[in-house]
Amino acid sequence: MKSIEKFMKKNDLSFDEVTIIAGVSGGPDSMALLHALKYTIPASATLIAAHVDHMFRGAESEQDMRFVQEFCEAEGILCEALQINVQKYAAEKNLNKQAAARELRFRFFKDQMEKHRAEYLALAHHGDDQIETMLMKLAKGTIGLGLAGIRPKRRFGEGWLIRPFLGLSKEDILDYCKANHVPFRTDPSNDEDDYTRNRFRHHVLPFLKAESEDVHKRFQTVSDSLAEDEIYLQALTKDKMNTVITDKSSSSVKISVERLLELPLPLQRRGVQLILNYLYENVPSAFSAHHIKVLLEWISKKDPSGSLDFPNGLKVVKSYHTCLFTFHPLQCENISYHYEISGADEEDLMLPGGFSLHVTRQGKDLTLKGNDVFATSPKQVHFPLYVRTRQKGDRIKLKGMNGSKKVKDIFIDEKVPLAKRDSWPIVTDAEGRIIWIPGLKKTDFEELDVTNNDRIVLQYRQHEKCRGLAKNETRY
Repeated sequence: MKSIEKFMKKNDLSFDEVTIIAGVSGGPDSMALLHALKYTIPASATLIAAHVDHMFRGAESEQDMRFVQEFCEAEGILCEALQINVQKYAAEKNLNKQAAARELRFRFFKDQMEKHRAEYLALAHHGDDQIETMLMKLAKGTIGLGLAGIRPKRRFGEGWLIRPFLGLSKEDILDYCKANHVPFRTDPSNDEDDYTRNRFRHHVLPFLKAESEDVHKRFQTVSDSLAEDEIYLQALTKDKMNTVITDKSSSSVKISVERLLELPLPLQRRGVQLILNYLYENVPSAFSAHHIKVLLEWISKKDPSGSLDFPNGLKVVKSYHTCLFTFHPLQCENISYHYEISGADEEDLMLPGGFSLHVTRQGKDLTLKGNDVFATSPKQVHFPLYVRTRQKGDRIKLKGMNGSKKVKDIFIDEKVPLAKRDSWPIVTDAEGRIIWIPGLKKTDFEELDVTNNDRIVLQYRQHEKCRGLAKNETRY
């Protein structure tokens, strides 16, 4: 078939001395592809048919498998066939049966590619399939490369997945089967409107074909243009995002909000999509252009902090100038604790977030400065002291201040990230008065003039490892 030769030339591909796996269901499209490949590829190439019986239609689908096997035997083509209970797998994995069927089918194809060291997997998607796919994507609000629909070729395992029939219509394929006496079987489920694709096929496609006989070619031209533009924009986005992303791991990405918002809006959208593609093994189908639009609007608001919950446990946390995308709980943060400091002995308290509080008696005179250090004595405050997480309504009387101030407002003023506030240490005396917020603010309860062994010094230090107590653990 000339269309296959034209496809290979356009995509700079060759069948010389290669192995091709053809996905064959037994329907007219895949049978035409198998027949056309057999009479197109050179003698140096090897053609293998791969068939999956999804067992949706019992004996009828098994007959499809036998039909493909018998045709291949008659034509001298090796046939690899597999029966899979897709409905059982779908129930176990909580997938719809079409998604489960596709997953298992492509897993089988990949296995066959590896087994036979094949360079190509050829599938029979055609121009009408392309129209349906692009319309379905558009209806879902898909943006980016997904809107371009089915790609003519893409990497698959160690080889290529190719679709030589995308330039043909369904009518072209049926005409080929008729002219070349290619037998095929039909799946009665294709006549039903149970699936979205079938509804587009039965009700929208006929209207488009009535408007333009070559509508499948028009859609393919649009698809090619969208793909070319998108590949360029993605490369540009990836380059720009190197300055936006400040930190990343296999399950988290942290970005500079300011740098993201400095990008043109098309690159902002693709930048967020790039992050989602990186974090999700498969981006949930629930995502659409609308979700990315909402995310960007939320990030651009003046509110300093907040969070969004995305599908499959992805959390997006905004804290002033940064935004964190993560699948993990904020590790050693969001932990409640309540420690006692007797002041009798030297000790180290390990706090969440990679910090510790070192308590020591300091008899000699020592200059102590900054909010990371606090000195007092039993003469100034009532012991024992307590180190705890914040509580609703917490207030502190700051040095040189007549009244008191909400701890919440101090966190805001000091730009403490939202994720860290619930685990930030608060130091109180035995009467419950807040005397120090380590690293941030002190009160008049500090006593620097004591030079005897009554002086107790607390030092707030960054520690190598986060060794906080389990959530809500209390130690007295």
